[in-house]
Amino acid sequence: MQITRQADYAVRAILYLAQLGVNQKASTSQIAEDQEIPLSFLAKIIAQLSVAGLLQTMRGARGGVLLARSPEEITLLDVVEAIDGPILLNECVSGEYECPMHECPMRTVWSAAQADLVERLRATNFAQFLRPNLIQPAAIKP
Repeated sequence: MQITRQADYAVRAILYLAQLGVNQKASTSQIAEDQEIPLSFLAKIIAQLSVAGLLQTMRGARGGVLLARSPEEITLLDVVEAIDGPILLNECVSGEYECPMHECPMRTVWSAAQADLVERLRATNFAQFLRPNLIQPAAIKP
């Protein structure tokens, strides 16, 4: 599974804004330039993140984009699902799909892997990236 380029850009934009600090805004063009994201593509992503309640946008000379919630309240899952929709490793896990392979043993594996991924993304918020010691693996002691 690979997230879309759009979701990757969305994560980068949210992280950029989180790094600016609370209630700090940036222009879409500044985010696009600093994060090397095509401006027209980023504008669409910003609109989706705004609709999802993750960003606030303000028009005008003093306008810009800022986080709608604190970095602690925005998870990787929120951002990825705002752009790509619900995580789905295999259509048999959706519950709406009727698999022609009755009693297939793989559904259990796909379901568990999907649940693990969703939980990992849900447990990871953007404040953690502002405090690197929280996301780095524990140091190996001699």
